[in-house]
Amino acid sequence: MRRFTLLLAAALAAALTVVGGVPLSQAAERGGPTRVRVLVVTMFGGETAPWLKNRSLPIAVTVDGVPDPLHCDRAGLCVVTTGQGKANTAATMTAVMTSRRLNLRGAYFITAGIAGTSPKTGTLGFAAWAHYVVDYDLGHHLPPEEALSHPYGFVQLGNVGTNVFQLDDKLVDTAYRLTKDMVLTDTPTSAAERAHYPGQAGTLPKVAVCDTVTGDNWWAGKTLSDKAQYITGLWTKGKGTYCTTQMEDNATAAVLARFGRLDHYLNLRTASNFDQPWPGQTLEQHLSSNSGAFGTSTQNAYLVASKVADHLLRRVH
Repeated sequence: MRRFTLLLAAALAAALTVVGGVPLSQAAERGGPTRVRVLVVTMFGGETAPWLKNRSLPIAVTVDGVPDPLHCDRAGLCVVTTGQGKANTAATMTAVMTSRRLNLRGAYFITAGIAGTSPKTGTLGFAAWAHYVVDYDLGHHLPPEEALSHPYGFVQLGNVGTNVFQLDDKLVDTAYRLTKDMVLTDTPTSAAERAHYPGQAGTLPKVAVCDTVTGDNWWAGKTLSDKAQYITGLWTKGKGTYCTTQMEDNATAAVLARFGRLDHYLNLRTASNFDQPWPGQTLEQHLSSNSGAFGTSTQNAYLVASKVADHLLRRVH
């Protein structure tokens, strides 16, 4: 009886991955474009891994111009890994949006990735839904000591259309409402790291709403953190609060805006590190230190984003 049960289980497992003698990805292709109701956007393998571990995503869809296959399920949840930086992300997202292999009608898009955070506005492992996505790079960056009339040496350029994106308030508020009471994962190492920063001792990660800054340079330091808030304030007319720093999200937002989908975009970033050393720590020590939050931040990004993804899957018909 046990042998028969095992054989039956094996046969059922095979049936789940093969339809009519061909892999599911090919079966989906023969039946037309793969239906995508929610597309989760990750940037590298460490952010993608929790989705592959915790969800059944058996349909692999290869898209021209996308480095790795999309991983999808039958309900319409897909995960795409863009590659790091604005150039990689813009190329990947454009390929996705123009692919005939995907049916994105009515789809929602969720960035679910890790970031740095200011100890003034976030903490290790916390998760932030953004109202504003701000570009850190676009502008004149002058040596502050040679440009005393310009705070942090930054001079605005004209708005080229991708400097700042304001996301849909109702959608962001819905995402926050669904997740604000979630208990997030944490580590003793992260707790010890926090204790070095003023006001951080005893802080636990939680879900928040604050804004994200995109820059291709992996910068660090208190002055540059303050500069990020200054730039955020300029482009949001004082309404934005910088709390996460990353390398891709203005590219994602720009592509979605070009295709008229920005109102279906959510941006979630979780903090894997602080954006500056603690008092008395050098920048070199900070860059080489272990915050203990890489694993928890990738896991928390999955936990928070997946709850919202499941909600949105029910909204798209």
